[in-house]
Amino acid sequence: MGKEKAGFLSPKSISNRIKAKGLQKLRWYCQMCQKQCRDENGFKCHTTSESHQRQLLLFAESPDKFLDYFSQEFLNGYLELLRRRFGDKRVHCNIVYNEYIQDRDHTHMNSTQWLTLTDFVKWMGREGYCKVDHTEKGWYIQYINRDPETIARQQELEKKKKMDMDDEERQAKYIQEQVERGMQGGSEQVSHEATELQRQSEEEKIVLKMGLSGKKPAKPASSSGPSAESKPSSSKAADNPLQALAAGARKKDVQVVMSKKDGAKKRSALDEIMEEEEKKKAKFTRKDHWLTPGIIVKVVTKKLGDKYYKRKAEVIAVKDLYTAVLMLVDSGDKLKVDQTHLETVIPAVGRAVKVVNGTHTGCRAVLEGLDEKNFCVTIRIDSGLSKGRVVEGVKYEDICKIAS
Repeated sequence: MGKEKAGFLSPKSISNRIKAKGLQKLRWYCQMCQKQCRDENGFKCHTTSESHQRQLLLFAESPDKFLDYFSQEFLNGYLELLRRRFGDKRVHCNIVYNEYIQDRDHTHMNSTQWLTLTDFVKWMGREGYCKVDHTEKGWYIQYINRDPETIARQQELEKKKKMDMDDEERQAKYIQEQVERGMQGGSEQVSHEATELQRQSEEEKIVLKMGLSGKKPAKPASSSGPSAESKPSSSKAADNPLQALAAGARKKDVQVVMSKKDGAKKRSALDEIMEEEEKKKAKFTRKDHWLTPGIIVKVVTKKLGDKYYKRKAEVIAVKDLYTAVLMLVDSGDKLKVDQTHLETVIPAVGRAVKVVNGTHTGCRAVLEGLDEKNFCVTIRIDSGLSKGRVVEGVKYEDICKIAS
């Protein structure tokens, strides 16, 4: 009888499995057959086997095809490990390679177009897959991530950093711009220089004319009768104190009107600057949620039934920023409604409102006027640092009636 084959749990079978479990010699591995031999004798027997000879015939038909395939598999596995394990960090190439070959089923380098790891690293640097630099300790690589999703994520993070700029920094930047603009405007002003008094002749007298109470010098009387008769009346008119006071009052009125015009111009320029600043602040302070307790809102959805459609209710609580707990004004029923099914209520002129969105969010105010054409209102702030200030052009959805 022939010798029986060792069983699965026999000592010899267990010993063979233990030997084949770990990594073996790279020189005793056949990539075409994907077979790992334990020693030189086993590898020699494998190379003379019929199956290995058939694989060699296939390789001889198109060697470049198999070589490119194995090279691409090795490159993909190496880069995937570098990207997943180390990311954008700078790391030694041998560290990545030692982790890569721990997988028993990895593509071996002896089946690729690169003879050594150094050649492979230099090739990746030339092709732009990694940043490569050589030091005394060897070659270091750094993965270049060209994934569109990663690039888009980095751009979003940069935008978020810009949006997270403090109000103080924006205010300081705005003030600096105003100062630079003022300095540029001041440099264009015409400068006046003082000059010495020049006289054409030394005999010429210096005459100082001072207008006292609007009196005009009297003209010399002529020998003609009509002019002599009109002299007393003209002198009386010039010496009349009431007329002088009236002339002075007219001058003061003209000066007041001119100063008011100048003041209006200055105020208008200041208002423009303040409006620009408010627009910039409103751009950053506007939110997509506006619900707050203590305001009156209107239900604008029919999903709850005609019983609650167009009914007014008071917001008694807010949950998760976008859900309101309401109590109807007339019936006292309680509802839980999403923000999209509600709208703000505009009271009559002179009534109290609350700013629920925009620059002055949270402030109480008084409704001063309505602009139905542009769907906006004018309010006067009644609390906070801006108390007493009149704000125009506030949108309907930015204010709401306060529950009494």
